[in-house]
Amino acid sequence: MRGWWQDLTDLVLPAECGGCGRPRAVLCPGCRAALTGAGPCRVRPEPEPSGLPVVHAAAPYEDAVRAALIAHKERGALALAGPLGSALAGAVRAGGAEGPVLLVPVPSARRAVRARGHDPARRIALAAAGVLRRTGTPARVAGVLRQRRAVADQSGLDSRQRLDNLAGALEVPAGGVRLLGDGAVVLVDDLMTTGASLAEAARAVRAARDGRAAAVSGERGAGPGTKEAERTRGVTGRTSSNGTDSVGDGIRAAVVAAPPDSFQINRN
Repeated sequence: MRGWWQDLTDLVLPAECGGCGRPRAVLCPGCRAALTGAGPCRVRPEPEPSGLPVVHAAAPYEDAVRAALIAHKERGALALAGPLGSALAGAVRAGGAEGPVLLVPVPSARRAVRARGHDPARRIALAAAGVLRRTGTPARVAGVLRQRRAVADQSGLDSRQRLDNLAGALEVPAGGVRLLGDGAVVLVDDLMTTGASLAEAARAVRAARDGRAAAVSGERGAGPGTKEAERTRGVTGRTSSNGTDSVGDGIRAAVVAAPPDSFQINRN
């Protein structure tokens, strides 16, 4: 684990660019351009997991962007949280966040956080919230998701195996439900690959909100069709019969990077 003096040294005197290795630069101009120059876009994995909310990404996961994310996540280059957070803020704005927005990081496994000495997604989310507030969008971070059971290492798993591995793995504990509120929730992560983590995070948030709504309803009773409405309530990222995407539950997602082919969402 890194010592505090190493973190402080990196913040004051960055050893090298996190993207290309150029000396004395947190992220050089060329690598910053790779991260934010093209502008955020909507992304969609193939195959698309059921229940995946609309996702926007700042940049394709390749070359300098890939190197910067790995440096921040695995090598503890904490100064990169600033530019990565700025990129994430752009992806959040691209999703239509105008009013108050709640950023909910997808949690890492506890063992991974211990091994790395920090939680990369939460750190980037905090940086993104600061950028959003400074540019006029009220934003805060709520780490309300937690793992309810152990999951296997995702590396080496295909999309179906990742879905099975994560199914039911996340939850919003009782103390976190009230923090969700009824406003816009943006699930955030540093990277989307198959979309399995974001789909499971969205399921957990919907379940928490549905449970709160049911508790509030109490003994009012259920009219015809209520159960079906609750079952399908706000499942975003799907296409309705008229070809438009359902975003009715106010849950969206934003990431720093996604695979290059996920940017090609208009497939035949």
